[in-house]
Amino acid sequence: MLAPVPIVTLEDSMNVCKLLLMTFAFAVAAMTSCDRKKEEKAPPLPPEVLVMTVKSVDVPIWSEWVATTDGAVNAKIRAQVTGYLTEQKYIEGSDVKKGDVLFVIDDRPFRAALDQAKGDLAQQQARLGKATIDVNRYTPLAAEQAISQQELDDAIQAKLAAEAAVAAAKAVVVNAEVNLGFTKVTSLIDGVAGLANAQIGDLVGPTAAELTAVSTVNPIKVYFTVSEREYLNWTLQYTSDAEMEEKSKSLEFDLVLSNGSTWPHKGKFYFADRQIDVRTGSIRLAAIFENPRNVLRPGQFGLIRTTVRIQKDAILIPQRAIIETQGLYQVMIIEAGNKIGVRPIKVGDRIGSDWIVLSGLTPGETILVEGQQKVRPGMVANPKPYAPSSEEKAASAEATPDAKSPVKPGAPKVSPAPKADGEKR
Repeated sequence: MLAPVPIVTLEDSMNVCKLLLMTFAFAVAAMTSCDRKKEEKAPPLPPEVLVMTVKSVDVPIWSEWVATTDGAVNAKIRAQVTGYLTEQKYIEGSDVKKGDVLFVIDDRPFRAALDQAKGDLAQQQARLGKATIDVNRYTPLAAEQAISQQELDDAIQAKLAAEAAVAAAKAVVVNAEVNLGFTKVTSLIDGVAGLANAQIGDLVGPTAAELTAVSTVNPIKVYFTVSEREYLNWTLQYTSDAEMEEKSKSLEFDLVLSNGSTWPHKGKFYFADRQIDVRTGSIRLAAIFENPRNVLRPGQFGLIRTTVRIQKDAILIPQRAIIETQGLYQVMIIEAGNKIGVRPIKVGDRIGSDWIVLSGLTPGETILVEGQQKVRPGMVANPKPYAPSSEEKAASAEATPDAKSPVKPGAPKVSPAPKADGEKR
């Protein structure tokens, strides 16, 4: 006989399934626990940071000021006689030479005045001739007592009066000739002629507004204003006038135009004004620049700058390496064993994306430039060498008037150091 087949109920099947699920869950939990223990045992890798070694360099310190251009000579052209304009002989904005006729005034009244003066002169010369003849005739007669001495004296005085009248008539003729010449209004200098302020048919004269202006723009003057303190700092560093004059002559200026470009020609110091402006506490200076093709014109604005001193053994670090907190400046440094330390510093002038460090760092130390948000003091880091980006190089080049990378004084007061990565702002 066959053995009886056991009957499996639905309840038994569910119990078996529950048992299998519980066994699988315990197995997964055991495997996860083992993985966690392995992970806890593995130490984390040190964070990677970018660092650089501090070096010292000689840095030229430069200053810059707002500047305006002006002609080396500005001649205001005015009418010297009263009359009506009949011609304009120049093209506005063109180059003119000294003596070129710019305007013509109706000369008919002045020609008539000259002719009248010449007629008066002829009359006076005739009278002088008659007085001369009388003196020559009376002189021998008076010696022979044929006439009285009184008659001779009257003839001599009449001759002197006639000579004076001739001289006065000649002066009137010269004055009339000068006035006739003034009917042709000429340029007093070589330069660029400006807009005409009078039109043909206008009545012009000495008391009327200027007709135009002519400016010599090659070379061209550039005016700028410095503070009294800057002026004193510059002059008092020299012990004699000769030393200061020699240094002033050797100064070279750069002119940055309104479009951001730098004028290719260097400027030379020209003069300092005679007094300090009591309203602003500043003094006006001027430099002079070559201006081929008359590109620069009077009235343009720009920036003028020059090197004022050389700071020896200056320490330059990237601006992004500096951490600023409530007016205090710090940098992170790499200590022994690649441990992170914090060092307070005192900053000075700025050039482009770099700052001068006055104290707190010495050449040869290694500082963090990027990655400050990844580390804390006492942590071990994985340092990698830092290389400036193309934008930083461009910023430094833009802020540098020459290859020596001069620095503008006082920049930190204007633009504070940026916060380190992750620092609260």
